Amino acid sequence: MSNAIVSAPVEGPEFTRIGLNLADGSLGAEFLGATDEFFAPGQRMLNPEPATFYPGRYDDHGKWMDGWETRRRRTTGHDWSIVRLAMPGTLLGVDFDTSFFTGNFPPAASLEACYSPETVPDERSDWHTLIAATELKGNSHHFHAITSSQVWTHLRLHIYPDGGMARLRVYGVPHRDWSSANSNETLDLLALANGGNQVAWSDAHYGEPRNMLRPGRGKDMGDGWETRRRREPGNDWCILSLGHAGIAERIEVDTAHFKGNFPARCSIQAAFVGESTRQSLITQSMFWDTLLEEQPLSADAIHTFDALKDLGPITHIRFNSIPDGGVSRVRLFGRAVR
Repeated sequence: MSNAIVSAPVEGPEFTRIGLNLADGSLGAEFLGATDEFFAPGQRMLNPEPATFYPGRYDDHGKWMDGWETRRRRTTGHDWSIVRLAMPGTLLGVDFDTSFFTGNFPPAASLEACYSPETVPDERSDWHTLIAATELKGNSHHFHAITSSQVWTHLRLHIYPDGGMARLRVYGVPHRDWSSANSNETLDLLALANGGNQVAWSDAHYGEPRNMLRPGRGKDMGDGWETRRRREPGNDWCILSLGHAGIAERIEVDTAHFKGNFPARCSIQAAFVGESTRQSLITQSMFWDTLLEEQPLSADAIHTFDALKDLGPITHIRFNSIPDGGVSRVRLFGRAVR
């Protein structure tokens, strides 16, 4: 609709930049159920896009709202819902986003978590409080850090006593249990589900490098890493960490939807890195050995490269985008090594 109003991006605390939103519905997070969803279904709350407001939009239940909204409670108690995270992970912080909920936001909310990889948790499950009941305001972001180091699979969001939540964003680090990994199995060691992550980059004007590690092919040009048009010598780059040290066997570079703005070429450097800081990695990466020699790229296509240098186990790669442009996905298939 042409009269839509979209909530503006808000600069959050550091955990919003370090962590991945594990309550992202596009990654597979799922709204499993709630005490009530009369005005707006809970799955909307897991939409990764900013909340949207349509001033004149109504449906059979009343005003259409972009989020989860319960009816006005006329009894004691409060509403709550259960969310399955997109992937198990340790959590760094949460954003209770009440964008566009002004006269219908909950006065308070709290957050619990549990680890239940095999079954859907219920009231008898072992729930742990991550955020105690905290006051909310209307049409606002509420950022709260989480200090737990445990791995969680599900969340239970409580709102007191009722009302609407535009977005629930829960930032964390995906966890994979590598103790039983088959050393002969070939995996995408860069995949978010396997613990791959972004570390540093030269530019991310149109999209951050982490997008390249998402599952499936990109849905549009916004679902990838894209830099601004480079107006100076050199090339753009990003440093990515593997979910586990491994031997690289094959690399895929997908430029889906990038047609007039894909990189002309790419190359990849790699290294096995122990303890290090982000800034030292940026400096060191310039001198890493070449894993993939410079290769031409084409528009809107999957490029497969298996002529890789034998560098032994690696933990990080530096992807060089020459000279600039957009890449939808990068996959590094290989075997995890202990």
